Amino acid sequence: MKVDVAIAGGGLVGASLALALADLKLKVVLIESQPFGSVDQPSFDDRTTALSNGSRRIFEGLDVWPLLEREATPIKRIHISDQGRFAFARIDAEEQHLQALGFVVINRDMGAALWQRLQEEAVTLLAPARVVSSELKDDYRELRCETGADASVTIQARLVIAADGAKSVVRKSAGIGATTWDYQQHALVTNVFTQRFHDYVAYERFTPQGPLALLPVSEGRVGLIWTFAPEVAEQVRDLDDAAFLDRLQQAFGFRLGRFTRVGARHLYPLSLTRADEHAAPRLAVVGNAAQSLHPIAGQGFNLGLRDAASLAEVLADALEAAGDQSKFDAGDALLLGRYREWRTADSRKIVGFTDGLVRLFTQPLGAAKLARNIGLLAFDLMPAAKDALSQLSLGAAGRIPRLARGARLRSR
Repeated sequence: MKVDVAIAGGGLVGASLALALADLKLKVVLIESQPFGSVDQPSFDDRTTALSNGSRRIFEGLDVWPLLEREATPIKRIHISDQGRFAFARIDAEEQHLQALGFVVINRDMGAALWQRLQEEAVTLLAPARVVSSELKDDYRELRCETGADASVTIQARLVIAADGAKSVVRKSAGIGATTWDYQQHALVTNVFTQRFHDYVAYERFTPQGPLALLPVSEGRVGLIWTFAPEVAEQVRDLDDAAFLDRLQQAFGFRLGRFTRVGARHLYPLSLTRADEHAAPRLAVVGNAAQSLHPIAGQGFNLGLRDAASLAEVLADALEAAGDQSKFDAGDALLLGRYREWRTADSRKIVGFTDGLVRLFTQPLGAAKLARNIGLLAFDLMPAAKDALSQLSLGAAGRIPRLARGARLRSR
């Protein structure tokens, strides 16, 4: 099979990129290890994701947002506090002249919407299939994919996209290494019902055990992401419902009244993984394969989606410059250089911001606690600081992809 672009990984970012490229009328194949539409796709689980306004606009440009809008819950305010300390900070959408600071969506709903749109577009889907080897040839990469017992498919792609997660086989096969920092933390993820309506407020509370986030979701629920050391996380996960809710109440307080019911609880190990490069000859790296972040600032998926939107834009611009599609080379070195330069700057900024928050708010020393509380108090009193942080969290720092600005990749 000969294609312009082969995308290895049909998770949230890989599927989004495939949709963006479908608009360019390129020959694209999306390779996914799970059967088409399977609920076993690890990205399409019951975790919640806070979409920035930039990500919402990208989904609008891909015609995905109309399928998600009814399930998406707006974030109208963010409240940040430190357990047992006096300071707190608030960001209000109205003060920032925004309808919402972002939107909370359940990953399973996002996955269903993306799969539905993929069925409507001219994207070749190879699923279930697993990339087992990648070899660089003169003007293409050759992928060998296992599609079942004793069955395989060979794909010749002018450009291969590594979208196969933090432990990306495709990235490694291209000789791109990655640095991993294990935070020695697990995120406990679940849904909780509360006595009071969340009123579209997202809470971030820093506790001695680790950060605790409560995100407003549909049906009056809140999505809980609670960080612990691994051994403590297992103990808390295994508590009976009453004991779990009591522990959560002690950590969070009564801003939402009493916690009344909790859903199934799942644990996810937390680490920072950052690829050494965003590109290699005839290969680009996107999403968690490029950088996998701690969820403390809710930036991981938004950053990965900007990878997809940026790469699609670089390809769209190069295709327009080529004029004749038969002369277009999706794996051109200059094209990949532009993508590498763009994404390296954005990634470095967000990775540094997120990792800095993790280290500041998990530091147990008294001096660090005092410093961060003074910082929270100062932040709450400084409109300019709020503006800067809200713009960063909205994905509005640095160069913004056209899709994230609400524009199409190319004129129709």
